[in-house]
Amino acid sequence: MTKFHHLAKAVAMGAIAVLVSTSFAAAEQGGKYWTPADGQPVPHKASHARQHMAKQTTATRKQSAFARMDDPAATKKREHHLILQVNTNDPAAMNLALNNATNVVQYYKDAGEKVKIEVVTFGPGLNMLREDTSPVKPRIEEMALSTPEVSFKACGNTQEKMQKAENKDIPIVRQAQVVKSGVVRVMELQEMGWTYVKP
Repeated sequence: MTKFHHLAKAVAMGAIAVLVSTSFAAAEQGGKYWTPADGQPVPHKASHARQHMAKQTTATRKQSAFARMDDPAATKKREHHLILQVNTNDPAAMNLALNNATNVVQYYKDAGEKVKIEVVTFGPGLNMLREDTSPVKPRIEEMALSTPEVSFKACGNTQEKMQKAENKDIPIVRQAQVVKSGVVRVMELQEMGWTYVKP
């Protein structure tokens, strides 16, 4: 894609150079300019200041167009992506992750930009998303309704190990989705360019 942008820029610059040089060549022949209205040359003595201003305006337009070609964000706002990892059975760490998620969502809402956040739990951190043990269950329920930008992922490997250790089903809150491996989920999101934070 970058090669295409450079090629397009080079072609555009070449075309502009040809047009500008043709106009100046015509202007130098007796101070006359070609006008597309009737095809007849019209005598016109442009002042030096007016010619200078016209050159500056053309240069500014070219710079603006090239800036847009180089910066796709100028025409389309970027969507931000954040992974928040929780792998400890510590209510303070769980609340910190939820606070971080809320603050990031609010920041990008204020900026008029989009954001997606995944809270990924594994190991002892799975307790955050357990129906029977989560100390932050009410906050997760409330966030699921008020903050759709935030989603929750529970590690399936950890859930299986807990089920064997406790000899019972380990229920996960309905606001969360079980993934095969929490660690693999974090890895795959990072490979897609998501930003990783461990609160």
